[in-house]
Amino acid sequence: MDNKELIARRVAQELKDGDVVNLGIGLPTQVVNYLPTDVHITLQSENGFLGLGPKTIDHPNIVNAGGQPCGIIAGGATFDSAFSFVLIRGGHVDACVLGGLEVDQDANLANWMVPGKMVPGMGGAMDLVTGAKKVIIAMEHCTKNGEAKILRHCTLPLTAKGKVNMIVTELAVFEFRNGQLYLIEMANGIDLATIKSKTQAEFLIAEKLKTMSIGHEE
Repeated sequence: MDNKELIARRVAQELKDGDVVNLGIGLPTQVVNYLPTDVHITLQSENGFLGLGPKTIDHPNIVNAGGQPCGIIAGGATFDSAFSFVLIRGGHVDACVLGGLEVDQDANLANWMVPGKMVPGMGGAMDLVTGAKKVIIAMEHCTKNGEAKILRHCTLPLTAKGKVNMIVTELAVFEFRNGQLYLIEMANGIDLATIKSKTQAEFLIAEKLKTMSIGHEE
């Protein structure tokens, strides 16, 4: 199992039956593949969908926010982007799962641009992290160069301040509780020393530290 699959499997355990969920582009889109069998969610997309189906080549004219062809479930709805953002800003999205470039110990998120590099735009991330009831960041623990992504203070332009609820990486799960960052789970075979060496942020250790749950593996 690669890192991205492990992360997606763990994030899937956080979603509840009946949730309206927005999945960011990239790694977060994999989460829907690993939902428990008794959990059924409704996918919302910034470009005007409620009830997106899985990625498919059968409906090339229906795409998610990342431009990937997808279906739409029976009972789904389409509308303009303005109404889609009303849903987001109005607090009607139960959870959003986004990738991250950096998250810091104050629950700040940077995920929309790297200075000097061309970006297509900020997308809906700024609205999602302020409007969704639960914000889960799904990202690999370090950069490709081995640099920490969970920091004391973000160095990149912020997407939002103080809005992250949970961070899921291939090594660990962190949760923000009353303004403090807590380590609540470690991946199987990973020790605390490894997590500390790869994490710049200061964090507390949950009283009941668990092994990361990734659900049923085929």
